[in-house]
This record gives sequence, C-alpha cells and structure tokens, in this order.
Amino acid sequence: MADRADLRERVAVQRGQRIAQAAVRQRRTVLHRDGVRCEVGDGQGASRWLLNFCGNDYLGLSQQFAVVNALEDAASREGVGATASHLVSGHHAAHEALEREVADWLEVPAALLFGNGYLANLAVLQALLGDDDVCVQDRLNHASLVDAARLSGCRLRRYPHGDAEGALRQLRASPSGAALLATDGVFSMDGDVAPLRELSLAARMQKALLYVDDAHGIGVLGPQGRGSVADAGLDLRGAPLRLITLGKALGGYGAVVAGDADLVRHLAETARPYIYTTALPPAQAAASLAAVKLARREDWRRDKLASLVAQFRGGAQRHGLDVMASDTPIQPVLCGDNATALAMSAELERAGFWVAAIRPPTVPEGRARLRVTLTAAHADADVDALLEALVAARDRVGHATSRVA
Repeated sequence: MADRADLRERVAVQRGQRIAQAAVRQRRTVLHRDGVRCEVGDGQGASRWLLNFCGNDYLGLSQQFAVVNALEDAASREGVGATASHLVSGHHAAHEALEREVADWLEVPAALLFGNGYLANLAVLQALLGDDDVCVQDRLNHASLVDAARLSGCRLRRYPHGDAEGALRQLRASPSGAALLATDGVFSMDGDVAPLRELSLAARMQKALLYVDDAHGIGVLGPQGRGSVADAGLDLRGAPLRLITLGKALGGYGAVVAGDADLVRHLAETARPYIYTTALPPAQAAASLAAVKLARREDWRRDKLASLVAQFRGGAQRHGLDVMASDTPIQPVLCGDNATALAMSAELERAGFWVAAIRPPTVPEGRARLRVTLTAAHADADVDALLEALVAARDRVGHATSRVA
C-alpha cells in the first residue's frame, strides 16, 4: 500500500509557501464602527481608529437609522431567527415583502431570497446545469461562480476578461447540451463593468442563458440604482436572471436571484442551497427591505458617490498613482508584487487609513493592489487625505525598495 499523505504535514508546507510569498491572510477585528471610521484591534489588546476605505457599504446604508430601526423593530416582534428552511416553516411575511419589493425595483416578474451571494450562485448553476451542459465564464468572475460550475458537473469554459467575442467562440465550441453564460456585472477586484449588451447578443445567438452576478453594481449603477443590467439597457429577454447581494450597497446581508418567473420557481423547488438551509432572520429581511426602499428613491447617494469617484480619480492622475480603469466605487491602485502591496497598506494604516492589500490568488500573479473603495458616507476631505497618504506611502515604500535593491 502506498504511503498515505499526512494532512498536517501538507498544511505546514503550504503555510510555509504562503509565508515565503507574502501571501498569508489575517483577520482584523472591528471593535466599533462609527460611520466610515472603525476601531480596529491589533490582536494584542491594543486598538486604533482608522478611516475605512476597504468596505463595500457603497451607499452608506449599513448604519442608516431607518434601516437599523427596521431591524430592531422586527426583531422585537418576531425574534432573532427564522428557525427553519423556507420550504418547511421558515418563510416569513418579511421575506415575501422583500422579494416583491426587489422584483418591482428591478422590473422583473419574480425574485427569490438566499442566505448569501455565494449560496445563490451555487444554487443557480446547480439547479440549471448538468453533466452534458456548458457554463461559459469571464476569466475574472467571482470564485463563487467558478465553484458553482464545478459543483454542477457541467463543462466550464472561460474567456479572456471582458471579451464578448471570446465568449461567443467558447459557446460555439460547445454546441451540445444547454449553455449558460455567466459574468460579474461589476468586477469586484478591478471595478470595471462587463460588456453586457455584447454578451447578451452572444448568448442569444447561441441559445444560451445570460446570468449576471451584479453584487457590486446594484444600488450604484443604472436608473434608481437598478444595477449594471439596467444601466446597459437590457430587459428580461436580454438578461433572464441576475443576482443582487444585500450586503454591499444595501448594507445588510443576504442575496436575491431575480428574473424569469419559471426559472425562479424552478430554483425554489430544486436548488439545494435554497432547500437545505435555514431562512434568513425575518428581522434581517425587514432591514434589507428598508434599505432597498432608500436605495430606490435617494439618488443623492449615487450622485455623491459619483462625485467622490471623480475626485479620487482626478487626484490619482495628478499624483501619478497607478489606478486601474474604473468608474465605479472600486478603485484599485496597482502595486505589482505582494510585498509592496503589504508595505503600502501598512504605511496607510500608520497614517490612519484602512486599505486592504489584495494579493493572488484573488487577483492574478504580479497584479497585487490596494483595493480602495468609496462610499457615499465619505467626505471630500476624507478622499483628499487618502490621496495624500497614498502618495506618501508610495514614495516611502519606493525609496525603501530602492535602498534594498
């Protein structure tokens, strides 16, 4: 019998590799939040307040008083948990109201609430695709879409980032079985927007279904914040299914798959991540309902956000910062190698700013970056201060690197 591998030994080797590559990931503990400021623990009993530029609360709704009040009021009436799955006894009126509101907002017939976006993506691909089918995906899609395709058993084919012609070629190369074309709407690490009109056309030409994960577009893009699909002018025929998350621009937790009524009903009846899990707390659904209503009507939040994005990009260009092409709240500042990204993040923290270093495998090798994210809760002065700190960090880290070389 061959020697069995020792899992602990494997874990130790892999950790050593991560240490050597400056790829170790560490959790930070938020002790308190006050708007865009966070008190962050250092793991050794001390803490400091930092200005947060790495969260996804794009509209500043996570602490908005009407949203918080909705959560507290519902919890006082209904308790803290749903206590069962949706199809047993856990489906509450608050869940139903949230689904109706989202469907109305997005101008689609149906919507289905999930525990989170990862589960929702697993559900869609697992319920719709099988061994004889194909899922064609953008090379930079979120990991949940990649994992979902693998779990479904279908063939996974990927095309170069943002390349609708590449998507069409992949669909043509797999003519048998059902086909689903899946893409992020806004890419979470680059901040750019998928060419949805061109992808929709490619999908229709090849009788494939277009599925858009709009986690980072909803609330931010399009009329009334309806997301990247609406911003591209696509209707239900052009994009039959889309995912929106409730934990980013909407400030809460959970996700909703919305679109074609027959497809949504099929998910509710067959998707394992929906059937075999406890429903979200009704109080959380009530809070998300309040957030959706605010996101629909308060255009000033999107206007403020767009102004801050333009301010940051203008300042970054003047200072020669290497920012990627993005008009969304996600503004990546390229650093290149892991060590430089970590060093710049540490310099920013010493200056009072929290900007996370993003490294492979989340992003491609050699493309480590600082993922700056802006929210409507930031002030103009916050952005100006961050720009000054970024320039200082770049210069200090660059000089230190030169001395080492």
